Amino acid sequence: MPAIEAEGIVRSYGDHRGLDRFTLLIPTGCIFGLLGPNGSGKSTFLSLVAGAERPDDGTLRVFDSDPAPALRRRMGMVFQESTLDPVTTVGENLEVAGRLFGLTRAMCRKRGVELLEQFGLADRYDAPVAQLSGGMRRRVEMVRALLHDPDLVLLDEPTTGIDPGERQAIWEALAAWPASGRTVVVATNDLVEADGVCDAAAFLREGCVAAMGTPAELKAGLQREAVWLEWPNAQESDLEAVWKWSSVGSVTAEDGTVQLTVDDATSVVPRLFRIPGADIRGVRIHPATLEDAYFHHVGVPMAHDDPEAPL
Repeated sequence: MPAIEAEGIVRSYGDHRGLDRFTLLIPTGCIFGLLGPNGSGKSTFLSLVAGAERPDDGTLRVFDSDPAPALRRRMGMVFQESTLDPVTTVGENLEVAGRLFGLTRAMCRKRGVELLEQFGLADRYDAPVAQLSGGMRRRVEMVRALLHDPDLVLLDEPTTGIDPGERQAIWEALAAWPASGRTVVVATNDLVEADGVCDAAAFLREGCVAAMGTPAELKAGLQREAVWLEWPNAQESDLEAVWKWSSVGSVTAEDGTVQLTVDDATSVVPRLFRIPGADIRGVRIHPATLEDAYFHHVGVPMAHDDPEAPL
């Protein structure tokens, strides 16, 4: 049984369509990524799955049932914005959440202490939330989402704004969950991170699914390396000629950015600069990733604020 099945989902907010004939199947027992920029429909879809909103049209099934309050007992969720009470302790936050799902105080403490240790927060059960760093608070929210042992965990931008060590602690703690038949759905615009943690993923754009599959399937057809060019006046005839070079796998261009996937960038880049009239203003080379696959399938670069990101 799939964990989630969506068929032709439409969700509108006035004249804006958050989801537009959105169709997706998420298998049970995996870490599945919803990958796309802000406004692509990731959070909207999670809200529908959690039963916080209802679709205007289409069919949505979660564990072969319509999303309903009764299903929330089988779900845990980490929201995009922090929802911890800063004037209480970690344990008090966990106890409130656990009691809502029918856990006793003793169960809340036992389970909370065990999970805090898994997330690298041993001995923090009685710590005031106000004294925790942002990354620690994020890990506490993860513990709270898992406290009642849900079958489905929904994560909305779970690692935004935290350092690499905090991210690693979160994903290491979550790694064993799919092996026990549980499903984790993570919405993110960090495709580099998703490439390393997701078993399967969907590329979203403007409320639609543009492509889906395993990271390997989504990157199929791409060569070993990606070359990103700031080439504002690239001519179609030049791009067509480059695409015919034997070591070039794909060529994608949009709004002055050109992306190539190649076998050997060191042999291709010098040839690019020998193209007559080529006005290439910047070059970046790196191993092919899901970000390159997103550009390849969707036709636009992923928008994000990372100054080290591709052009």
